[in-house]
Amino acid sequence: MKNMPLEALQEIAAYFQVLSEPTRLRILNLLRGGERNVGELAELCGFTAANMSRHLAMLTKHGFLARESRGTSVYYRIADDSVYA
Repeated sequence: MKNMPLEALQEIAAYFQVLSEPTRLRILNLLRGGERNVGELAELCGFTAANMSRHLAMLTKHGFLARESRGTSVYYRIADDSVYA
């Protein structure tokens, strides 16, 4: 078996670091039932919209979520259902 390149190992570590935060796991669980906007997620988690946006940005950056702007709201949904596997 070959050693994995450092870049690949860093990518894997970042992936799991995103999932190591309970709030982000809660967000993924809430989105299992369908898309929601930032305000809905913030209310359900008991956080400010700014704090929620920070978590959502990280989940989006790493490919867990897809975002869509509609008017003044931003909606999030699961980008890849395999995250639940």
